[in-house]
Amino acid sequence: MGHTRDPIVRGRGAQSSARSERFDLPQREVDDDWREAMRMLDGDPPKLRTTVTEERPKSILTFNQSPDIGFDRSINAYRGCEHGCVYCFARPTHAFHDLSPGLDFETQLFAKPDAARLLRETLARPKYIPAPIAMGTNTDPYQPIEARYRITRQVLEVCLEARHPVMITTKSDRVLHDLDVLKELAACGLVAVSISVTTLDPKLSGKLEPRAASPGKRLAALAKLVEAGVPAHCSVAPVIPAITDCFMEEILAEAAKAGVTSAGWIMLRLPHEVAPLFREWLDVHYPDRASKVMGIVQSVRGGKDNDSRFFHRMRPSGVWAELFRTRFRIACKRAGIAKQRFNLDCSQFRPPSTNGQLSLW
Repeated sequence: MGHTRDPIVRGRGAQSSARSERFDLPQREVDDDWREAMRMLDGDPPKLRTTVTEERPKSILTFNQSPDIGFDRSINAYRGCEHGCVYCFARPTHAFHDLSPGLDFETQLFAKPDAARLLRETLARPKYIPAPIAMGTNTDPYQPIEARYRITRQVLEVCLEARHPVMITTKSDRVLHDLDVLKELAACGLVAVSISVTTLDPKLSGKLEPRAASPGKRLAALAKLVEAGVPAHCSVAPVIPAITDCFMEEILAEAAKAGVTSAGWIMLRLPHEVAPLFREWLDVHYPDRASKVMGIVQSVRGGKDNDSRFFHRMRPSGVWAELFRTRFRIACKRAGIAKQRFNLDCSQFRPPSTNGQLSLW
């Protein structure tokens, strides 16, 4: 992977604009001498800015047949994510478009303003069979640009009109901006919200996931969801050995105080370009323990940085994996949290109108 590298990129998760070689796309690498000459003439490069490009896909609902996840369809209103979580498994999706899974992923974003209209058209098809739609499976539906585009809210409004079940995963307390819609969906048994909490240390969170909500805000959001009657799940994810695993028990205890009764955990995954980006992050922030972290990661992934095989990618193996499972199970028992699934209701579904008028039936 050829890349341009500054000593430390502050305020972002990735530390380089590394590009992928997986798709045999042309590689571009800035010559060190040229970069230094330009710095002497013009000073340091300007601060990275976030750009948003609107795209118009022909469909918005993505179907999958993976045996490793509990849903078969999803919506991603955005591509790329400004939260900048260095460990994000969605980063490689930018590589397909000749963009860097590194800094481009968190600075060059794409929004899909037609998402609600496309969903409405899909749900109105005569042969459509409802099943829970997952949001936040690739990039966060409540990343900062949602405040401007409101695409996630529009999708939720279509789901409410059609009485269609939806599951949300986020790292942002912006989910509370849609609490009115979520309460209506919850009253019909149509929604569940999962908030990921990686650590309780705001400084560590600022390095790992620099533009996501602070851990305290996420826990407060869980409490407000519970208070509003919205089914809320705390996801301790990802668990990063020797970096965040020490917070597992305390996160679950705090979630229980917030009234959460459902929790789960996910081990760190490093597919494709994420692995070198994460190694780079370790070299910058935790060089003293980088080898230990990666040693444990490889021990639970069959000796590799990542195991992409079905039935294995979401189930780490080995001594360390069993230790984390045991710790999680004991911590949940102490906190009074069950590892439960929310059963959303598909029986109320009614095809939405596509002509701007509500159906009478």
